[in-house]
Parts: sequence; C-alpha cells; structure tokens
Amino acid sequence: MNPKDPSNFRSFLLDFPNQFEVGFKLAEGIKIEGEFNKMVVSGMGGSALPVNLLQSYLADYYSKNHELEPVLLDVNRTYSLPPVSYHSCLNVISSYSGTTEETISCFNEALENNLPVIGISSGGKIEEICKEKAIPHVKLPIPFDNFQPRVGTGYFFSVFYKLMVNHNLIKDNSIQILDDSKKLGENLTRFEESGKALSENLKGKTPIIYAPAKYASVAMVSKIVINENSKTPAFWNYFPELNHNEMIGYTNPQGGFVTVMIKDHEDNKRNQKRYEITKSVINEKGIESVIVEMENGSAFYKIFSTILIMAFASYYLALSYDQDPTPVEMVERFKKLLD
Repeated sequence: MNPKDPSNFRSFLLDFPNQFEVGFKLAEGIKIEGEFNKMVVSGMGGSALPVNLLQSYLADYYSKNHELEPVLLDVNRTYSLPPVSYHSCLNVISSYSGTTEETISCFNEALENNLPVIGISSGGKIEEICKEKAIPHVKLPIPFDNFQPRVGTGYFFSVFYKLMVNHNLIKDNSIQILDDSKKLGENLTRFEESGKALSENLKGKTPIIYAPAKYASVAMVSKIVINENSKTPAFWNYFPELNHNEMIGYTNPQGGFVTVMIKDHEDNKRNQKRYEITKSVINEKGIESVIVEMENGSAFYKIFSTILIMAFASYYLALSYDQDPTPVEMVERFKKLLD
C-alpha cells in the first residue's frame, strides 16, 4: 500500500466494476404502487452524480429506439422538491450517509405531501425515517473502511436503473450492462496505466475537461473526481457549445491550464473536427491539450471506462501532490461550520 494512500483508495477503484451486479440485487423487488411517467432523484454530491450518467445512457438508448417515448429522469440538488415531483412522479431520496441535510429536507417535503417516495442510503436518518414510516429503503453497502460516496457510482447507477425497471419506466437491459461491467474489470490494468500517464500531463496545471454534448456528464464527473481526489481546481464544458463562448477566454488566460478533450469516434463528424482545431487555436495562447479517445463499445462502456481512466488520473495526481485522495476535510469542516 502506498503510504500516501493510507485508506487504500486505489482498492476502491479496482473494485468498482463489481458494484453494478450488487446494485441490481439491492434494488430487486423494491417497488411501490402507482402509475408513474417520470422519476426524480433528490441528492447531493456523489449521491446525485450517477443520475447524470444514467441520463446520458438513456439518451443514447432512446436515440437508437425512436419508437419508444422517453421517460423523464431528473436530478434535484437543493432543499426542496421541483414542481414535477408532484405529478405522477416516483421520488427517490438518495444519500450515501443518510444524513445529507438538503436531501432530508426534500424527504420531509415528500412525506408532508404524501408523495410516492423511496429512500436510498447506507443508514443514517434516511434509513430511520424509512423504517418509522414503512417506506421502501435500499440499503447501500460500505465495502471498505473510509469508503467514499463518490466511489459508489456503480451502486447508485444500477439501483436507479433497477428502480426504473421495477416501475415499468424503462425496459430491462441489465444483462448487457453486467456483460459490459465485466469487460470493465478485464481492462482495469489498461485504464490504470492510461490514467497514470494522463496525470503527468495534469500536474501543476488546472485541468479543464471537455466532452461531446452527449457525454457532458462524463466531463462533469471527471472534473469532480479531480476536485475531490486530487484536491485541486478543475472545470468542465462540452463541444460544440464551448467554441461559442468559453474558448474566447483563452485570449487572455489568467492561469496555467490544460484541457483534456474526451472524444467519441461515433460523434457527429463536424463535432469531431472541432477537437483538433480547438487544440490548435488554444495552443497558440499557450494552453496545453490532451485528447482522450473514448473506448469502442456501448454507451455504458464508453461512460464508465472513461470515468475509470479519469479516476485513476485523479488518484495519481493526488499522490504527486502528496495528498491523501480519500478524505474531503474541507467539506467536513464546512458542514460543522454550517451546524
């Protein structure tokens, strides 16, 4: 074990592909009565990020199955429920710790208004409320000491997916997802090597992550793992929107930046052309760029293979900065100050 990684954060990443099968089993049979045409997940941080990834996955699914009417899946990151939560909506309350105050506030609002609701947590106040009110609850595991919610993305993704299947919101494609998750496990060594090499390009710079609009959620999650694991600023945007505004900011850059451009070979050809041109244009302003090619395969495999590469990059970047990748001390201190 690396002395800079006393909690063995690396083991969290190596175990990641196993989370999807576990998540499907955890949500097996979790269902409430009613007819729903949408699902809203209320959560914060790592307990909400998987919703954005599931949105990207479903967008790809519907783009290839035009005969199917898309179901609304939304994520709510605040203290109150959105208006859509009150109309034929399956509300899901998501907090790994079960103690997130914004999420508990949404839970209380759902209860006060007798809205259909399901809780997801590893314990805490959310589990207590579910037991007290006889509300269905998915209990998440804590597989390692000091396990962090942001590394539990596979659990959340598969639980959210399974809840949508259970309530007839989407068709079940879990067999294909499990096949792809096994493929992730088979390629972990290569993902780790790619991430470690990428971290060398990021050291001493402020990373800015770009992705195609279809996978904007991957850029967002990549940015966040760098924030939390590497303890350094990072930002994100997506093609082609960034070419109409953000790119102009490199005319007069105020810091040392490096862009990581996540590229999908199946993307619109015009959009793909933007990568090399953007790289050339901003390089003239002294901005380094690295293009990361997404893996071949399904949308699921593309999403999570890229996230694993970025997670390993953030891990090795943390070590190069003599940072322990596991704790988020500033967040914990902030919560205490808020109390």
